[in-house]
Amino acid sequence: MTTDKKNKYEDRFKEADKAFNDEFKDRLAKLKGLSQKEVDAATPGTAEHDVYQKLVKVVEKAISDNLSQAELITNIQALGEVAIKVASKIPEFAALL
Repeated sequence: MTTDKKNKYEDRFKEADKAFNDEFKDRLAKLKGLSQKEVDAATPGTAEHDVYQKLVKVVEKAISDNLSQAELITNIQALGEVAIKVASKIPEFAALL
């Protein structure tokens, strides 16, 4: 592979990674933007509210570790039903869960 082709592919991968991370960052912003009322509706107890905090950390980690969408969804599902309910408040997550 020539250097030009290699650079072209590297540039495309970098662009794809940036777009993917921007998408996750947008979802994270929406998740953090949920009102307390919206979170409470999905997490009625104190223990469940902790799941919301864990969910935020899972999405942040997906961004920092450059995880795939499938890995992120698997990690959200691993947090359980409450996390799925909260994440589903974000339309982009709801479509995948």
